[in-house]
Parts: sequence; structure tokens; C-alpha cells
Amino acid sequence: MSRVAKNPVVIPSGVTVDLKGNTIAIKGSKGEMKQDLHPSVDVNVEDSQITFVGRDGIEGSKAMSGTMRSLVNNMVTGVSQGFEKKLELVGVGYRAKAQGNKLDLTLGFSHPVVYELPEGVTAETPSNTEIVVRGIDKQAVGQVAANIRAYRPPEPYKGKGVKYADETIRRKEAKKK
Repeated sequence: MSRVAKNPVVIPSGVTVDLKGNTIAIKGSKGEMKQDLHPSVDVNVEDSQITFVGRDGIEGSKAMSGTMRSLVNNMVTGVSQGFEKKLELVGVGYRAKAQGNKLDLTLGFSHPVVYELPEGVTAETPSNTEIVVRGIDKQAVGQVAANIRAYRPPEPYKGKGVKYADETIRRKEAKKK
């Protein structure tokens, strides 16, 4: 049983919510997002909050109401504040450079890696060993960060690779003679 859906989503000032049929559209200062709602969930928009209730008699409707609440809450947060993920490059010669919607990565391969950013996601490089991925869609920002990290995940012996800024690498001891 979902307890997540019991909490309403608070709509901050400057954010407009439009509920038409089975689709909810949220518009804010950073952009606009739309989401199709599950048919087993009833959504109510009052004053400055959105509530979610699962329909009685439909299996899984309570769980789905919690899922819809989380998705809509992420949309409200995205259009008002946005999301960001920070990555760090650890290793000699590892560099990153943002150029428009492309990210040039030098990760110790014989060739440079050019990552094409999807629409709605931006990346900037405050230094040549840091990458900041930003956007209004939480899922897209996380997926882009995971794709960049997948080129060279951190290894446990020296810690070299692409890691999240808040990630700690469990180090292993080298082989003894």
C-alpha cells in the first residue's frame, strides 16, 4: 500500500497546472512538461496543491497513485528549480569539454569520445575534470549522467574513471607477492 500518494504535491508560485482528460501539463519558469496519467488514478487540482487517489476495486491502483504522485512532483520541481548531476573525472589525462550540445571526453582511449546530448539536457564543464548535467526532466538528467559514467566507470584499485561527485569508491588492496 502506498503512503506516498497521501501527501499532496504543493504547487509553488509561478507554476501553472492544466489537467485535461487523462493528461496533466505543468508550466514553469524553466519550461513545460506533460504526462499521461494512469486510468486507475483520480487526480484533483485545488488551490495550490494536487492530490492523488487510487480508484476502489482496481488492483494496483493505490501503488499506481504513489507512482503518479512522484512523477508529477518531479515535474513540478523540474519546471520550477530544475535538476542537476555532477560528475568528476579522476585519472591522468582525463578531460571533458562542453561544446554546444556535444561533450568531448578524453578518457584514455586511443580516440576521443564525443557524446551527443539529448534535447532538453545541457552540460557544462566548470573545470576540465568536472561535468555538470542540467535539465528539467529528472529521468533524462540521470540517464545522461549514467551514460557518460558508463564510458569509463571508476575502477576499485586506483579509483580512475568517471564518478558521481557524491560517490565513494570502495578501494581494493593490490595483490601481494
